[in-house]
Amino acid sequence: MDAQTVIAWEQAYVLGVYKRPSVVFVRGEGVWLYDSDGNAYLDLVAGIAVNALGYGDPEIPRRMAEQAQRLIHVSNLYHTEPHVRLAKLLCDHSFADKVFFCNSGAEANEAAIKFARKYARVRHGEGKTIVVAFEGAFHGRTMGALAVTPRPHYQDPFRPLMPDVRIVPFNDPTAARSAITEDVCAVIVEPIQGEGGIRPATPEFLRALREATAAVDALLIFDEVQCGLGRTGRLWAHEWYNVTPDLMTVAKPLAAGLPMGATLMSQKVAEVMAPGDHATTFGGGAVVSAVAEYVVSRLADTELLAHVRERGRQLLHGLRQLELPHVVDIRGQGLMVGVEFDRDVSPLVQRALDYGLVLVNAGPNVMRMVPPLIISQEEVAEALQRFQSLVEETFS
Repeated sequence: MDAQTVIAWEQAYVLGVYKRPSVVFVRGEGVWLYDSDGNAYLDLVAGIAVNALGYGDPEIPRRMAEQAQRLIHVSNLYHTEPHVRLAKLLCDHSFADKVFFCNSGAEANEAAIKFARKYARVRHGEGKTIVVAFEGAFHGRTMGALAVTPRPHYQDPFRPLMPDVRIVPFNDPTAARSAITEDVCAVIVEPIQGEGGIRPATPEFLRALREATAAVDALLIFDEVQCGLGRTGRLWAHEWYNVTPDLMTVAKPLAAGLPMGATLMSQKVAEVMAPGDHATTFGGGAVVSAVAEYVVSRLADTELLAHVRERGRQLLHGLRQLELPHVVDIRGQGLMVGVEFDRDVSPLVQRALDYGLVLVNAGPNVMRMVPPLIISQEEVAEALQRFQSLVEETFS
């Protein structure tokens, strides 16, 4: 199919909940994407922080094919080997004692909220149901996750939402302590807000959340769907803070673009859950688990994490050296970087393809850079040069 036919069929047959540019990507290699006309684009989006290992890693299709030839699906009614190996690997590399597998970050957050409600009911009885979340957060678009994603343009068309949610300013320890009262069952927070503009939590803020939740026996949930699994230069973003959660949600890069999410938890959470309390037909399927085992092993590698830290320093330093017009702030950790402007960045997103770049925003004024973690020194330098030309010629 040519590009015009693909776009025409999409307009005819696919529900129009996305605004897509007039380009059709057909293949990828390393950190580069290629369209149907053969044009190459340096990818700073990575499928929204999903393609951590870039494009064309030969081990991923090999693992898929090997497992698919043996077993694809039997559901969670039966034992299978791949998801057990993956669960052990995740527990071995985290605080967690148990893992629940699902299909997306939103599902992982829904599970975490349910588990927290069950924990509170078992340990404290009725009435301890409030979930505290924060301004600027993004936890997903399903009904529970949406309720803790305080964006009116996302929420308003779908009200009423899940009740008993308390929204508090982000990075305000005093406000958080006041909000975390005896009726709170859980606090959910991103150690680095993604869609909210690449905003890192302060150490004081996360420590305050840990202390306040412990005082009222509420569960602390870290949403690391975007910032976890090596993105910041450590396997988990919360490792930079020395604060340990009770639950953690992960997804995006977990299975290299195959649909997979996971909710990791401590034993005290796991022990209140019983058979039948929660379920999923496809979660932890054999093929995605086989791929995810490889991905997690790669992303936990100390040499790769050191590479992410080094390329992240190069990217942040390079952006600050450019002295671009209309820039308010440049922030981030590892290869999760935001460039905040004093104006709407949508023109940059739209024109980026003309400069051979793939870019995405994080809110109206922030340009987000979350390239594949395998990006080279030369490719970071190339990205900086192209981004400079894009910004200066668009905003001059």
